[in-house]
Order: sequence, then C-alpha cells, then structure tokens
Amino acid sequence: KKVTHRVTRWILQRLAIDRMSISATAKALGIGWDLTCQLALDMCHELIYNDPTHLDNVQVIGVDEHKWSHNRNAHGAGFVTVIVDMTDHHHNTKRPARLLDVVEGRSADALRTWLAARTPEFRRRVRIVAMDGFQGYATASKELVPNARRVMDPFHVVRLAGDKLTACRQRLQREKYQRRGLTHDPLYKNRKTLLTTQKWLTDKQQARLDELWAYDKDYGTLKMAWLAYQGIIDCYQMSDKRKAKAQMRDIINALCKLPSTNKELAQLGRSLDKRLCDVLAFFDVGVSNGPVEAINGRLEHLRGIALGFRNLTHYILRCLIHSGQLTHKINAL
Repeated sequence: KKVTHRVTRWILQRLAIDRMSISATAKALGIGWDLTCQLALDMCHELIYNDPTHLDNVQVIGVDEHKWSHNRNAHGAGFVTVIVDMTDHHHNTKRPARLLDVVEGRSADALRTWLAARTPEFRRRVRIVAMDGFQGYATASKELVPNARRVMDPFHVVRLAGDKLTACRQRLQREKYQRRGLTHDPLYKNRKTLLTTQKWLTDKQQARLDELWAYDKDYGTLKMAWLAYQGIIDCYQMSDKRKAKAQMRDIINALCKLPSTNKELAQLGRSLDKRLCDVLAFFDVGVSNGPVEAINGRLEHLRGIALGFRNLTHYILRCLIHSGQLTHKINAL
C-alpha cells in the first residue's frame, strides 16, 4: 500500500505532538501497524541523522543513564545513555531542552564513542557538560571535550549525602540491636525525619531529633552525618553563590579529614573530593541535570504508551520523535 507525503507528516504530528501510540495512529488511518511504524521511523531518521544542522549551536549538554527495558537479555542490559541539548534552557529562552541522541549502554565507552563520532567543531563548541555522579561520563567528557566545564548535578550530590546518612543510621541500628529497625526503634522511626530539609521540620519533628541526639552518646556519628547532609543542602539554597562555593569546599575538606572509623562520612568525603571541581562548578555556571531528568520522565511515559519495547533501534527513534523537539521540522515537511 502506498501513502502520500502528507500522511507521513500527519503520523509524525500525532506521535510527536499528541503523544499517540503507533496502534492508535494506525487505526485512525486504517493502515497496518508495521507500515505506520516504518513510515515514522524512516522519516525521523531523515530529520535527525541526515540533517547537517541538527547539532548546530549546541553548547550545553546533559548526560544521564536511562532504563529502556527490564528484560535481562536486552541490548546494553536494558540501559542506554541519553544526551540532551540544554543550551536554550541555560540561556533562559522559551525553548525547552531537547533530546539529541540515545546511545546503547551506560559506560564511559558509550559517551566516548558518541562524542568521537561528532565533528571537531562540535566538540570545541561544547562549553558545559552536566551529569550525575557516575565517573564514566566524567572520564569520557574529560577526554573528548577537555575544555568543557563538567558539572555534577546538585540532586545527585544531595542524594549521595543522604545515602551515606541512611547507611550510617542502618549501621548504628545493627550494632545496637543486632537486627533491622522496628517501628518503635528511635533510629527507625526517625528515618524520614533525618532526610527532611531542616528548615521544613515541624516543631514536633525537631523535638524528636533533639530527643534522638540525647538518647545515646553513640549517635554523635549520626548527628555529624546529618549536619553534613543539611550543610550540603544549605549550600545549594544560598543566594550568594561565591559564599556557597566556599562553604561547600569547607564541608568537603572537613569530611576528608575524618578518620576512617567514621566510614560513611569518610566515604562521602572521598567521593566528593574526587569530583571536587565538578561539584563546585555548579556555583559558577548554574547548570543542573534537571531538564535531562524531565526528559527521562517523558521517555518513561513513552514506554507506557507503547506497552514496552523490544527493538532498541525503534526505541531510540521513537524517543527522538517524542522528545527531540521536532515539531517545527515535522510541520515544514
């Protein structure tokens, strides 16, 4: 069966703008699923990979991992690396971030291969690379775009500190009671309160924490972890970025000086010190991985619309249709 160019454009508009599934689009046209899918993928490939202007003016990129399939036998163990253009978002224009590409796997090689395939001009133009705490992405970006500022996303810094706080609480729980926490245990019943930002604590919650610190002298280690966690949050909430940067540096330096017996905080100090430049870079450039996480959420929605994917190539092209900001290209067809 043959279709017109206008039908192809209509299919892409339904997928990209109305977020319809292939099945619903095919049913509306009265054609088969396979034909509808192939028309969309072929045109998407043309609009993205055969467009020499697709990567023009990209200066700020965000990188993150994404779980595309929960099948253990899937390509790349079900993980991909998403690369997002955040240039317009960083410059406060009305255009949102856009998905540039999706690469199989979550490793330094995945990002390294993608960057190596780009032109030298593109790599020279990239000024900022935002990422999570995964060392592989930092290594690849340092090798291929050495002049770009690498930024460790604030969310992941705070989450790392929160994970160490939780690990410290769990260790103290096991040491004191030789078991996991139960509802009535002081440490367990305050597990959520400990992770609440201090300025949002209610009077009742603050009183419970004060009671916890006074309950046992061995909880001093936990209080140190809590103070470090709250201090890191405070740095990101300060309006004076120069002062916040200096305070963050002081916190990391203090953590690095702690004895190894305080293992959770010592581990946190080593991890943050290893990425010190990337952590502090946020206070200079103000770029976070928030737009990348937003696109990750949209891709989760896409997976739900399609009831899952088995073909990685199809998934990548559908992701680009869904979150690649192709509307103006599609409407111009």
